[in-house]
Amino acid sequence: MFAAATKSFVKQVGDGGRLVPVPSLSEADKYQPLSLVVKKKRCFLFPRYKFTSTPFTLKDILLGDREISAGISSYQLLNYEDESDVSLYGRRSNHIVNDVGINVTGSDSIAVKASFGVVTKHEVEVSTLLKEITARKINFDHSLIRQSRSSRKAVLCVVMESIRTTRQCSLSVHAGIRGEAMRFHFMDEQNPKGREKAIVFPAHTTIAFSVFELFIYLDGAFDICVTSVSKGGFEREETTTFAMFYRLRNILFERNRRVMDAISRSQLYLDDLFSDFYDKPLSMTDISLKEGTHIRVNLLNHNIPKGPCILCGMGNLKRETVYGCFQCSVDGVKYVRLHAVPCFDIWHKRMK
Repeated sequence: MFAAATKSFVKQVGDGGRLVPVPSLSEADKYQPLSLVVKKKRCFLFPRYKFTSTPFTLKDILLGDREISAGISSYQLLNYEDESDVSLYGRRSNHIVNDVGINVTGSDSIAVKASFGVVTKHEVEVSTLLKEITARKINFDHSLIRQSRSSRKAVLCVVMESIRTTRQCSLSVHAGIRGEAMRFHFMDEQNPKGREKAIVFPAHTTIAFSVFELFIYLDGAFDICVTSVSKGGFEREETTTFAMFYRLRNILFERNRRVMDAISRSQLYLDDLFSDFYDKPLSMTDISLKEGTHIRVNLLNHNIPKGPCILCGMGNLKRETVYGCFQCSVDGVKYVRLHAVPCFDIWHKRMK
């Protein structure tokens, strides 16, 4: 019944969807400014979140004993008197029946009358609060932090504003059948006992509130998410691991790119050498035919297997050859593999 009235109030007042109705009269005093609540998504079928009150305030989960002196401003919001009819048919009917808590058997509608009178709004001075918490850190040993941190669906929130009544208020609910001449036509012959209910609750009762989410870092620092774009929660260890993985991946990609560029430049250099060789007359390039030059040999005849040419076989294409030279040595190997044409002559031309 109280929940039905607060939901109706929030729906009519609006405030851009930031206001949350207080779900229970017994918990109304736990939704005061700077109090902590836990926000948890029910499941993927229900887009709305469930807010659960806690007995703690923001100061309780911070290290140190220094009080939070952020001011709280108050002002009158409106004078609220509401009397409305709600149909029991449709997808919201089950929720309405649970909220009003009366016998609705044989009824098609309920009438809810809420007299809240003048309600006031109490809100934390955000700019002052942000300055105060700049150097403060979260106490990870606090029981609320440990329990919230273990759940991936739970987000800690701090109450930033609350809406309260200023006088004793009354709520009344009637269930019946909608009539033409009067509001409801009660079916007396079907025992209307339990079809009407009224409650009175004291002044200064919180009926709605709004929150800001908290994002807590691994080192204990935290941010208050003052916009709907930023989301609260806990920084996870795997977040840091993934960041390191992506940085390492980018480093490897950059290194691979540099290697490929070097190989490409070497290929261009070899192409220039080959073109330079073929563009010149044979008498100028075939130095192996001259007296005193090194001799081409077939390495297979000396039990040396086929392998990559030392000049053109080190790029992307592993160009292999069975020819080489025994008069040349590289890295302690007493021979080099060289294609008979043109690598053999280009190699010795460079060595000369």
